[in-house]
Amino acid sequence: MSYWTRRIRLALPAIFVMLISVAGTLLVMMPAAWIVPQFSKATGGHVNLVDPSGSLWQGSATLMLAAGSDGAGATLLPGRIEWTTSFLPLFTGRIHMTMRQTDAMPDAVILDASPRGATLTAGQIAVPATLLAGLGAPFNTLDFDGAVRLSWTEFRLLNRNAYGQVVVTLDDMASRVSRVKPLGSYRVALQAQGASATIDLTTSKGPLMLNGNGSIAPESTSFQGTATAAPEQRENLAGLLNLLGRHTDPDTVALTFMR
Repeated sequence: MSYWTRRIRLALPAIFVMLISVAGTLLVMMPAAWIVPQFSKATGGHVNLVDPSGSLWQGSATLMLAAGSDGAGATLLPGRIEWTTSFLPLFTGRIHMTMRQTDAMPDAVILDASPRGATLTAGQIAVPATLLAGLGAPFNTLDFDGAVRLSWTEFRLLNRNAYGQVVVTLDDMASRVSRVKPLGSYRVALQAQGASATIDLTTSKGPLMLNGNGSIAPESTSFQGTATAAPEQRENLAGLLNLLGRHTDPDTVALTFMR
C-alpha cells in the first residue's frame, strides 16, 4: 500500500465527520423561506406566508389569506404565525409541524405531511371581513364588515382529493350599501368529499335572511339560494336585494351562481 493511500485511509473518518457536520449545520440552518412556496402550492394560493424569519425548524411569518385562487382580495392577518418542526419524522419522509397564530388562533394546530398527502388537525381562526371581497361580485361591491371566523374539522389532503369540513361563521354583518345594521348572522359550511365539495348557507338571525346550497367540482361550481327581507325592513333592504340577484317576489331575490 502506497504512502498516499495510507494517508487517505487514515483521513477518511475525519473527512466523513466533517461532511456530516457541514450537512447537519446546513440542515439546521435551513431558512424559513424554504417553506413559503410549499404552502402556496399546496393550498392553490389561498394560504400564503409572507416575510418569513427563523429557520425551517423554528420560525415565523405573516399569514396572508386569499379567497380567490388568483390571489384576489388577499388579506394580511395581524400578528405572526409561528411553527416548530420535529426532526425525527423526517427520517420516515414526513414533516410534522406545530403551528399557532399569535393574534387570531386560540389553539395550535398540527400539520403532518408526506409525499402521499397531508393532515391538519381541527382548529379555528378569526379573519377580517375584507377577505370576502376576494370572492368577487357581489361581495366586492357590498364591502361587508363584521366578525368572521373559520373553523374546521380534521382536514386531509390525498393527492388532489380533500376530506373534511370548513365552517365560516359571519356574525353581525353590515354593508356600506345598506343603512340596516346589522344585517344578520350567517353560517356557511363547506364539506369536502374527495374531488368535490358541497356548500350550505343558513341564517342564524337578522332581517336579511340568506339560505341556499351548492356544489364545487373540478369542472364546475354552482349555487342556488334565496335572499329574503323581513317585512319590517322591506323598504330599507330593497336596494341591497337588487344588488344580490333577481327578484322572485317583492321580498325575495334568487341567489344564483354557476361557473
